[in-house]
Amino acid sequence: SQNDYICEWLRHKEDLLRILLEMEAAPSPWNCTKCGKDGVYRCTDCMHQPLFCTDCCRILHEAHPFHRIQQWTGEFFEDSALHMTGFQLYLGHNGAPCPSASPGPEHGPSEGQRYKMDTRAGGMGMVEEEWEDIDEVPLHLWPPANSKYLTIIDVMGVHFVRVQPCQCLDADSYHRQLFQAKLCTSTFEKPSTAFTFAVLDDFLWENLECGTSGMNYYSKLRRVTSNVFLHLVLNRYRELLRLARQWRVLKLLKWNAFQDEMERSSPGDLALFCAACPQPGINVDPDVDLHELVWKYTRTVVMDGNFKAEHMHEKRPDDQVWLMDGRGFMVAHPPYSRHILRAGQKSACHNHRAISQANVSRGKLSATGIGATACARHGCFYPHSVVDFQKGERQLNMDYSLSNALGYNMTGIKNVLCFYDINCSYMKNLHKRVDNSPFLHIPSSLQIVPGIGIWHVHGHKQECYARYAPLFLQGSGWVDGEIIETLWSILNIVSTSTRGMSSPHRQELLDFQMNDSNFMKMIRIVDSLSRKLKAARASVAMARDAFTKLDEAVSSENRQAWSIQEESALGGRIRDVSMMDIFEIQLKKAPTVCAVELELLEAPSQQGTRQGAASWITCGLGIEESEITLAITRKDSSKYPSETKRLAMAWRADRLAVDRSRFIADGQIYLAPLHQGTDADDYSAGMTDVVHHMSAVDDVVSGEEDSEGSMDEAADAVPLKMTKIAPLPLPSNFGIERCCAAGADELVEMELKLRIGQANDALHGLRIALADKAVAFRGVVRKATSYSMRTRAWQMVNSIDISVRQQAAIYKRCQEAMIALGADTDTLTRFQQLQKSHMAVHTAAFSQNAHDHRSSNLPWFWCMDIPRTTSSKNWLTEFYRIHWLRAKAVKDRWEEEEDLLMSEFHWTMNFFKFRAKKWNKKCLSFKAAGLHGAACYAARQKAVYDQLAEQGASKWLNMSPEILPLNQ
Repeated sequence: SQNDYICEWLRHKEDLLRILLEMEAAPSPWNCTKCGKDGVYRCTDCMHQPLFCTDCCRILHEAHPFHRIQQWTGEFFEDSALHMTGFQLYLGHNGAPCPSASPGPEHGPSEGQRYKMDTRAGGMGMVEEEWEDIDEVPLHLWPPANSKYLTIIDVMGVHFVRVQPCQCLDADSYHRQLFQAKLCTSTFEKPSTAFTFAVLDDFLWENLECGTSGMNYYSKLRRVTSNVFLHLVLNRYRELLRLARQWRVLKLLKWNAFQDEMERSSPGDLALFCAACPQPGINVDPDVDLHELVWKYTRTVVMDGNFKAEHMHEKRPDDQVWLMDGRGFMVAHPPYSRHILRAGQKSACHNHRAISQANVSRGKLSATGIGATACARHGCFYPHSVVDFQKGERQLNMDYSLSNALGYNMTGIKNVLCFYDINCSYMKNLHKRVDNSPFLHIPSSLQIVPGIGIWHVHGHKQECYARYAPLFLQGSGWVDGEIIETLWSILNIVSTSTRGMSSPHRQELLDFQMNDSNFMKMIRIVDSLSRKLKAARASVAMARDAFTKLDEAVSSENRQAWSIQEESALGGRIRDVSMMDIFEIQLKKAPTVCAVELELLEAPSQQGTRQGAASWITCGLGIEESEITLAITRKDSSKYPSETKRLAMAWRADRLAVDRSRFIADGQIYLAPLHQGTDADDYSAGMTDVVHHMSAVDDVVSGEEDSEGSMDEAADAVPLKMTKIAPLPLPSNFGIERCCAAGADELVEMELKLRIGQANDALHGLRIALADKAVAFRGVVRKATSYSMRTRAWQMVNSIDISVRQQAAIYKRCQEAMIALGADTDTLTRFQQLQKSHMAVHTAAFSQNAHDHRSSNLPWFWCMDIPRTTSSKNWLTEFYRIHWLRAKAVKDRWEEEEDLLMSEFHWTMNFFKFRAKKWNKKCLSFKAAGLHGAACYAARQKAVYDQLAEQGASKWLNMSPEILPLNQ
């Protein structure tokens, strides 16, 4: 473990520290490691810190001009610089002095003078002062005296270097010679500062991987130069930002083989897209009939907004230089601005929390965030589809993003699955908005199927789940529709640093970040697909097995009817998305407490009844339910619960005490005649305490009857001593006679209606809990093969038992209250007492054709929630129908996933081969044009994609030896 390694290091700590300190001393003998003369300098960047004389140090560092050296002072090594040895950097002639240059005198620091830098505002001036006045300036921060020099910034810090350019007649300009020496100048006329290619690359990687800002990176370079005298190191921060912008664009142009083709630019041409998504003409043969398997050649996209990528207003918005506007992932600025002006609208969503928060400080922001479209299966950003938000996430912003995404390499593709958090409302008028805008274009023949990610769909209305959840989208495979949320974390790393940038700089940085994200997806796609394919094959087998067992228990008539329903819904969802409601329970349910309360509130109040009585009684019923639930939770807690659990229960009890006190105080108003001359003891006998309910329920609750008709006793409840819960001042606790005598008939009728609704809710919850228990026994308990699996299985069953006891206790209280309120015979016949036999859960119930199930009658509460004319088996039939349809959907999605992953493997290999052929074609054209460097780079890129294709093919053969090779 890590601790073992650290413990081992502790034994060597003192020895390592001793070696570290010994390295500070001068070596013995004190000789140059090259020529044997007396040593003067040592290089801390060379291996073993060799000691050199002045001449050897200068000569041996001609190929390493940015190494850090130290000079021996007689007592210690002091930081120095190579220019102190007389080092000069020669341009051209492979680093040798130019033969055409006139020899000049060797320069070095004067004997009696030093030169102090004017560091104000990053100045380069020199102030000559006497030796004794400037002792605070370290040696390595002295610029070369009496000579021209160049300030060069490298990963090893800031250096002052004498540079001698080539002076031949046919020599290139000074800045070109520097660039050929891998030095990028900050200006072209009389450059005084240059950055090495290495430091620019290092900054880009630091920014990509670590989110390091330009300010922090240059601060690091200053510390590398001098960790103590930071204020004496020149400030070249602004030059770093400017050159980093230029370097990013040059990198993108190089990676995309743009050599003398700048005039033929197009939107998104510098961006890299997904290797595994179907792209006709790239990784899909354009001659293939894409309509043969429409679901396989469907593009799957996901849209979302990110409110972290804010942008402040600029001081000079008109004074901007755009280096790659619209050629990456961010959309081109001018047409998008015209679209916003033309389609400007006021957001209709005032309560969307994310949008509201984004608009709070909008006065300081030109962009409150960004919106993007990505492929939903692999998480690659779509080129030229990322837009800025001006006033939060509006439809006009996302319309522009989606329109551009659906125009990227879509030739021949006619189907799109589109995931968006608010698709239930967004898609309603999409085509109308597109038709009314000259800046949007989505072909009318393109069929867009809307979906909502699995994390967000549960926050919508109940019907949205069946209509938009990924589980019910044909051709989606096994996706969650939320992959874009993981992409924002990558951009959020640099969002803080882009907030105050200019618009072009921000666009270039975000484009580069998104391009790198897509690149990393591309080089890892083979491993990702292989992992998913392994998981899909295992899941397909389990899904098929689960569906087969469920399907075997279904009659042929039901199977045929349900298959027709499914086919009709999936085929007609584009015309009417409500057809997908067949995946939800269709039976009409009995009225709930909420429905009854709403009916009472909307009904005209009778004379003598105080306003708000229905809500007051409903509040009392809720307090009763909460007290019963808390009591059962306490009872089912372990003998010694944790402090956290005890604290949570104490909080709940305290809140209930406050609610109870408030309810009793309000009861003085609604039940004033009943309170006159009485106290709580006069009506408390009308209610049996909650402890009695739960002990009775424990006698009622029974486990599942397995094949032998018995259940493991481990699921039985354990009695626990509890305190009595005082009754609430409800009409049912006073009794019907006393309420009628006091003129509270209307309150009695109200509570009776609400009690019926409460009983319906409790019985519905009881049915769901018992059905879940049957599923747990059949699918979890019986399949447990180890002690740990059986433990977890019984924990699941016990948690369901708690829900069963809670619902049963609430129902028992309702049934007793109905009797106290004088319910008629029909009501009491409908709401019967719960018996122990009613709580039995037969696993045979999962097999509709099983003999045990067919010869038995279901308890009364399984069929009371449907119309009287309906068969008593219909509720359970509806239960089977939903489970059958959803189990089939799971099986179908996993089968699609396996098929899609195999196809995506093929498409990925085709993508690599396409890119290799493209680079080979570029290589040949560059050779013909005499561009030898570009030809060599194209050949190297071709080799890279060939290697990626070979690795992918090898991975495929290792995973699928029984499947045809990729080239078949």
